[in-house]
Amino acid sequence: MRPVRTAFAGALLGTVMLAGCGQTSATPSGAPSSNAPSSAPSASQDAAFPAKVQAANGEITIAKRPERIVSISPTATESLFAIGAGPQVVAVDALSNHPAEAPRTDLSGFKPNVEAIIAHKPDLVIASDDTIAAELAKVNVPVLVEPAATKIDDAYDEIADLGLATGNKDKADKVVADMKSAMEKLSAQATDGKKLTYYHELDTTPYAATSNTFIGQIYSMFGLVNVADKAPDAAGGYPKLSAEFVAQADPDLIFLADVKCCKQSRQTLSERPGWKELKAIKNDSVVQLDDDIASRWGPRIVDLATTIGQAVQKANGR
Repeated sequence: MRPVRTAFAGALLGTVMLAGCGQTSATPSGAPSSNAPSSAPSASQDAAFPAKVQAANGEITIAKRPERIVSISPTATESLFAIGAGPQVVAVDALSNHPAEAPRTDLSGFKPNVEAIIAHKPDLVIASDDTIAAELAKVNVPVLVEPAATKIDDAYDEIADLGLATGNKDKADKVVADMKSAMEKLSAQATDGKKLTYYHELDTTPYAATSNTFIGQIYSMFGLVNVADKAPDAAGGYPKLSAEFVAQADPDLIFLADVKCCKQSRQTLSERPGWKELKAIKNDSVVQLDDDIASRWGPRIVDLATTIGQAVQKANGR
């Protein structure tokens, strides 16, 4: 069973994710969704039930193939559509902005409203924490808790969980296999260069992420050295740094995960006291990430790794 992420890390990453997602139109969360599955399940999919899924909130038994899934986790939403469960999804939270066809509402994943969720008549709810599991259990709605990944294998495991829970095991297994293959290839392409240092910025405070975090492990695949690892860390892998600390570390690469939320760029960094002469800024080695991709642990971690790999190759002159 995977542990639920620490309160601090969850709140921090949640805040970053909330700020990073733009506001768009959404249907009222109190009204039942009219979305319905567009394809009938196959006999093999039905035969997979009842299914027992080992999630972060224990072993969850799903009696039959769910046809009205509600996701209040942007990462889970991406994974559900990637494994072919999209037609079974009737509502997602306000921050689930990928893929475009996901049925967005104003449901909140940070402050979930049980009544609003029930209004969509779900037969399965996917969440990133267990705050609503007990309440939904009272009305016989199973909740699958898939928290923020703490290591890359967690991401693969959660996708497999969703495949088992939705009757899409074969497609989920293929998605995971393809992800693993792509990540291995990307890592192999970038391990023969010089040791480069980097700084990954979560927000303008600035908070960073150490190598012990999920995002830090992705960077480690490329042999990168995290300057945040030397900072005092009282926040479970997410230390609050000072501008002076980063300036003194003078990383070879800077990755910004606060582009959408906070409009950060090479130019804005150069205006920070003591940062104008940093190697990364002078050598054009500031990488603007997609805030959403950088804060989620679903299938698009391959896209994140691709961006990191390209930056490493550029910095190594390849």
